[in-house]
Amino acid sequence: MEVKCRRLEGKVAVVTASTQGIGLAIAERLGLEGAAVVISSRKQKNVDEAVEGLKAKGITVVGAVCHVSDAQQRKSLIDTAVKNFGHIDILVSNAAANPTVDDILATKESVLDKLWDINVKASILLLQDAAPYLRKGSSVIIISSITGYNPEQGLAMYGVTKTALFGLTKALAREMGPNTRVNCIAPGFVPTRFASFLTTNEAVKKELVDKTTLNRLGSVQDMAATAAFLASDDAAFITAETIVVAGGMQSRL
Repeated sequence: MEVKCRRLEGKVAVVTASTQGIGLAIAERLGLEGAAVVISSRKQKNVDEAVEGLKAKGITVVGAVCHVSDAQQRKSLIDTAVKNFGHIDILVSNAAANPTVDDILATKESVLDKLWDINVKASILLLQDAAPYLRKGSSVIIISSITGYNPEQGLAMYGVTKTALFGLTKALAREMGPNTRVNCIAPGFVPTRFASFLTTNEAVKKELVDKTTLNRLGSVQDMAATAAFLASDDAAFITAETIVVAGGMQSRL
């Protein structure tokens, strides 16, 4: 990833679920633009490998194990940022789960709880821990999904939780302003491990590509560039918004 601007010098960024896929790309882009980055994952091995890779690119980075549904690990993630860098300027809530392809009415209560806990509630609880350390001018970025606009079969309940993040973004922006901006990114379909059950099936992949006006799937770099913009002072007058990065896919509720 070649980055020619350094808009985030002196800033500190915390990114959840950031050792692969979109999260790692966001952490890398923020770091290449000058931010010190705190990354996290559920597995220590993944954290160690990602930290090593980012350091090799000249990025200031530390890592912590964090399953976002674990209260102590959420607190430890924020403590890691504060202990190493003293404050937080950017928080990217990227963690998500999609444990089922069942129809909503066939989804077990335990699975519903997991979806809400990880995809919605964890963002709120993480911000409760982080809020005292967010500096004036800080930026919160919540990662939703294009499926939040049109929850399709196989992604239905996942999509509903992502719809909830649009409302959460607006509510938090009012609550946390004017000192903190809160925005949301709704990625289109991106070939990552998380979406591999869709993007590795050629028929499904073609169907997804055909729904775009740019005739391609998204890339992790597309999402990272949007996050870096929202984190920077270039977006200083943008809050309570959802930026759809989906190549022209339908995006109206």
